[in-house]
Amino acid sequence: MKAIKEELGGDNVAEVKEMQKKAETKKWTKAAKEMFNKGVEKLERMHPSTPDYSVVYNHLDLLLDLPWADYTEDSYDLKKAKKVLDHDHYGMQKIKERILEYLAVLKLKGDMKSPILCFLGPPGIGKTSLGKSIASAINRKYVRVSLGGLHDEAEIRGHRKTYIGAMPGRILQSIRKIKSSNPVMILDEIDKVGSTTHGDPSSALLEVLDPEQNNSFYDNYLELEYDLSKVLFIATANSLANIQPALRDRLEIIDLSGYAVEEKIEIARRHLMPKQKEMHGLKENSFKLSDTVLQKIIEDYTRESGVRELDRQLASIMRYQAKEVVMKGKLKATITNNDVEKILGKPRYSNDLYKMANMPGVAVGLAWTYVGGDILFIETQLSEGKGELKLTGNLGNVMKESASTALTYLEANCKKVNIDPALFNKKDIHIHVPEGAVPKDGPSAGITMLSALASAFTGKKIKPYLAMTGEITLRGQVLPVGGIKEKVLAAKRAGLKEIIMCWQNEKDVQEINNQYIKGVKFHYVKTMQQVLDLALV
Repeated sequence: MKAIKEELGGDNVAEVKEMQKKAETKKWTKAAKEMFNKGVEKLERMHPSTPDYSVVYNHLDLLLDLPWADYTEDSYDLKKAKKVLDHDHYGMQKIKERILEYLAVLKLKGDMKSPILCFLGPPGIGKTSLGKSIASAINRKYVRVSLGGLHDEAEIRGHRKTYIGAMPGRILQSIRKIKSSNPVMILDEIDKVGSTTHGDPSSALLEVLDPEQNNSFYDNYLELEYDLSKVLFIATANSLANIQPALRDRLEIIDLSGYAVEEKIEIARRHLMPKQKEMHGLKENSFKLSDTVLQKIIEDYTRESGVRELDRQLASIMRYQAKEVVMKGKLKATITNNDVEKILGKPRYSNDLYKMANMPGVAVGLAWTYVGGDILFIETQLSEGKGELKLTGNLGNVMKESASTALTYLEANCKKVNIDPALFNKKDIHIHVPEGAVPKDGPSAGITMLSALASAFTGKKIKPYLAMTGEITLRGQVLPVGGIKEKVLAAKRAGLKEIIMCWQNEKDVQEINNQYIKGVKFHYVKTMQQVLDLALV
């Protein structure tokens, strides 16, 4: 046989021997060992030039490469882990607490199913980089799987190995690459997974992300079950709306709201400035940016929850400084507000908008957007007509319904609010939300619409420096809304002094650091009548 093989050309004895040698050190499961032995026997009988040879060879190679029971040693030093997390990320107390709790349980029990955490929040607040910090805090390997735009189920589960160009799924490929069965695996942008005729990847993720099932994850290429229960999965997402309900059910959602101005100043000083100085070759050159200058950059040139835009503005300042060093050989010791305007141009955003809008029929609402909170004017004007309601400003269905609900409530309760019932048939009502090019929707503008309408009908102004957020019902109740931290910080930025919201949102305000909301007075209401009593002067 040996002579015939040599004559035909190609001898795979050495390859097979090497594989068997590698296999001796493996801690396989019984099924994996059986499959490997069968594959090796098949390989011995095959000629290297046959097409099936490479299929069997690649499959055995994957079996040998996977770290079947190879785990890295976790570091259970909670004080060190806390130190690492505090050093890498400012704020984010909820997440840090959750990670330390997880470590504490691991230390006491020694072995547990890893939870599936999902960091939810606006872009640029450090969700992905937090995963890296967690990996270094607990001394595990770190691997990132980007799911943005993924639309083929085989990317998760692998292809059947009979196909040409078949590969294992991304999950197993990552584990093979990192050579550890318990890494920290970041599933980035889990809300951006698409679905096409090739199947639905978010359904394939159900098995990966179920702590009860993922100890026997089946990959089509491997044709074996693989234990993923020791992997610490961390998903990141910008919005829950796009995540399939069954998948969302498997995730432990941890909300990351945006940063307050004070937090951004700290982040700029601790992380962004040193990084940008190094990137622009200014490490040796010392110059200072005071807190007031940083605050000016944050408030006048950025409008976001995260710190990406702030990072870009700081990079602009560093480039200018680099040019100064090269051309003049020296730098000013401190950068002033005037220097900032010279480098970055005139301020892009202004918070003086509010001062121009205090007249009957205009109310200030609070909105949540992807880039953080914002204030929103709702303007109401009455004109002679037949009682028609006109809505403009690129509003979504929810806001249109809020306006109709507010109007019906006022019609039904006009005596309580001191409005002449005849007005509703004599006047046309026009509600407009400025910035018509920006689509607006969401259930936060109910009480603002109500106040604007009541103000227009009664001719009374709305209390100055007052903002509000909350949804309404026909029964006259005020309902709670989300995004409170962002909205409150937006009101503070705009110089507003009082905020009306639903009594059920009080718990959300208590989670905000008191220093960030100094000087803002909160009114918690249950009914729409209370809103009108507070708002109209």
